[in-house]
Amino acid sequence: MAESRRARLLWIDLEMTGLDPARDKIIEVGAIATDFDFHQVADYQASVKVSPELMRRRMVGKFWEEHDATRQALMERSSSTEALPTGQVENQLVDFIKQYFVPDQPVYLAGNSIHQDRKFIEREWQELDKLLHYRMLDVSAWKILFEERGVAFHKPELHRAMSDIEGSIAELKYYLKRVKFDE
Repeated sequence: MAESRRARLLWIDLEMTGLDPARDKIIEVGAIATDFDFHQVADYQASVKVSPELMRRRMVGKFWEEHDATRQALMERSSSTEALPTGQVENQLVDFIKQYFVPDQPVYLAGNSIHQDRKFIEREWQELDKLLHYRMLDVSAWKILFEERGVAFHKPELHRAMSDIEGSIAELKYYLKRVKFDE
């Protein structure tokens, strides 16, 4: 098999205007393709064009007030000429999977609280969703187990797609170092 087609995990982080898939929109996506040993095969990132009016209306409240610099950066990028229409971003992600993932093998979605991102993928990117396995690798489940045992991982909360994914991969590696596997 070619080295460039060995990915099995699709680590995704989405930044959205809010958390309601029916009213909010994806504004940034980061993706890292890895194997099961977390070796990076490829990465992808894009800003998605979203109406400035929608962003002004939806990116409000305590969370966005506490992360105003992030809000401003996301709004600026989403309104820039670098931002792509959502359909074009989806097409690029589909091509990304076809290029870097093992053909005829499940593509597992991975990340922190990935079920929330999956809701947006299901709503906005149905063709991408069709390529994803129903099983997901959610680092948040590991976080719950380890924090209950007094083991905490602290990652920066930048709320930007690529840095959040890199933090999720580092977090899972941290937890796995504390697990003994019988061979």
